[in-house]
Amino acid sequence: MTASREKESLARVLVHEGGYVNHPADPGGPTNKGVTQRVYDGYRKSKGLTTRSVKGITSQEVADIYDRQYWDAVKGDQLPAGVDYVVFDGAVNSGPGQSIKWLQRALGPLYKGGIDGVMGVGTIAAVNAVNNHDALIDRICDQRLDFLRHLKTWPTFGKGWASRVSEVRSIGKAWATGETPQAASFVDTGQAKAFVEDAKAAPSSAPADVATGAGVGGGTVAGTLQGLQDQLSPLSYASEWVGRIVVILATVSALLVIGGLGYRWYVNRKAARLAEALSTGPA
Repeated sequence: MTASREKESLARVLVHEGGYVNHPADPGGPTNKGVTQRVYDGYRKSKGLTTRSVKGITSQEVADIYDRQYWDAVKGDQLPAGVDYVVFDGAVNSGPGQSIKWLQRALGPLYKGGIDGVMGVGTIAAVNAVNNHDALIDRICDQRLDFLRHLKTWPTFGKGWASRVSEVRSIGKAWATGETPQAASFVDTGQAKAFVEDAKAAPSSAPADVATGAGVGGGTVAGTLQGLQDQLSPLSYASEWVGRIVVILATVSALLVIGGLGYRWYVNRKAARLAEALSTGPA
């Protein structure tokens, strides 16, 4: 990995990010060249400078922020060609920790540590053990897309994000295989920040609990009525009437219990899938 790769990667990231934006649905808020107002404020304060609108950010400040807070954070200089760019672009869009989590998941059994979003010795060692960086980039991008689709902001920014990830995939794989990558292109809404805080909520298990509880309660009532039917057996008409109610209650109760258990399975499966996509669940 050479220093020039960072410059080439940054040039393409900046094309994806575009200029100043302040989309009301973008969780990043006011952003210029991919740098949010919050990040810019933090950078200016660290330099002992007064804060100002991110609209006035200089090219040198942009390069400095990207170098320290994104490229260095993912240890770009220690990653293979192509992989460095893909992880770097993801870090700018969703934060270094989230991008590293996609890499860690994409490494599969080669990575023995937890999905913690830290580019430690174990993660670097696992990357170095990969023989096919082209395929690794595919898996990273697949993880990223899965994450994006589980955000509440996907309906608004999904088209732009999908186009961006597709291009990042193509550029990264070209670098990984020693080819000359294509130039990046700007797609509106692809620059919107994609944070885990905007994830869709997991479905509630409350309906399943209500249905199961109602089913069990109905079964109890059916049992009580069955006892009453036995007592009324000499009175054939009353006994027949109660018997019909028992059958109906027993059937409905069974359906409620089955439906409740089925829905709970669905909820648990959905929650596990969400946790995996957002890299909050086990590897």
